Amino acid sequence: MGMTAAPPAPRARGAAAAALWQLGVVAAAAALVLLLARNAAQNMASRNITFGFDFLSHPAGFDIPFHLLGWQLTDSYGWALVVCAVNSLLAAVMSIALASALGLLLALMRLSGNPLAGGTARGIVELVRNTPQLLQIIFVYYVFLAALPPPRQSLVLGVGFFLNVRGLLIPTPALPGLMWLGGAVLVLLSVLGRMARRAERPAGAWLAPGLLLVWLAAGLALAEWDVPRLQGFNFTGGMRLPPELIALWLGISVYTSAFISESIRAAILAIPHGQTEAAYSIGLSRGRTMSLVILPQALRLLVPPLTSQYLNIIKSTTLGAAIGYPDVLQIFGRTVLNQSGRAVEVMALIMALFLAINLPTSALMNAWNRRLMQQGR
Repeated sequence: MGMTAAPPAPRARGAAAAALWQLGVVAAAAALVLLLARNAAQNMASRNITFGFDFLSHPAGFDIPFHLLGWQLTDSYGWALVVCAVNSLLAAVMSIALASALGLLLALMRLSGNPLAGGTARGIVELVRNTPQLLQIIFVYYVFLAALPPPRQSLVLGVGFFLNVRGLLIPTPALPGLMWLGGAVLVLLSVLGRMARRAERPAGAWLAPGLLLVWLAAGLALAEWDVPRLQGFNFTGGMRLPPELIALWLGISVYTSAFISESIRAAILAIPHGQTEAAYSIGLSRGRTMSLVILPQALRLLVPPLTSQYLNIIKSTTLGAAIGYPDVLQIFGRTVLNQSGRAVEVMALIMALFLAINLPTSALMNAWNRRLMQQGR
């Protein structure tokens, strides 16, 4: 009597079917990409348009009005991409910091129980998130910044800080070279401190952060500050943040803070009220209860939507092109494209640049989220 093979298990059949579906989807996506690439190549060939990135080594011949990195007219298109990418990153970092602070403030105002604070915060949130973001940036640029005084009547915001129609003037430090060497040493000590913390040696874990604070304080104390000074009809020295950057910074920050505040409020309300009552029962004040009990637990719920808002901020920096801020889209996506005529290559480089920025940002936020979830178990 022969033995018959047992039929495959339902789970194995389901896994095989899922693998086939995934393989089919990948194959269809690859075929679509190849088809689009073929059509693009045929269209470019019919118009005698070549494809390549050799133009990146050509001299630009134009000026970039605001740049943190060095720039000259003889620099290449490739270096222009790097300079504009740094400008975009500057606007993104500034906007992320301010939007997070404003979002937390608005959320706490909504939850404060004060009718005036809660109503004000709710009015701001509803006004901001129901009007176009680009309109808000243009409004800040043409209504507020255009009404600022000329340099000789600048608004003094503090020691060495001046605001006028040409932008915000801030002092800049020039740290000694040994401070950077000390910083490299402290980075190494920070790694060692992290290892000590994992090995449950608290004394060694707190050594590196303490030395880092000492190094920063010494660097700021020993630095030679370049303070803006009014000479004639303009300022010299320090760093000038152009009004286009300020308008983009304020516009993105205020707009995104409305969405961040709602995410923070939802995360706080998701914490059981028993946590608050328990904190009050042991004598914690309202402020310490929020900072020590509620916010640390709400952070685990907040990181995923916060990641999406941060990625949106990075992409929203391209709106600066509407007011002339020299970011990637304004300089590389317009000026370089018009001069070189390489539309496909320019757009591909801009997309690759934002992928190179957003993917590591998303990975870091996801790693932080995983660490928070592990700590909460």
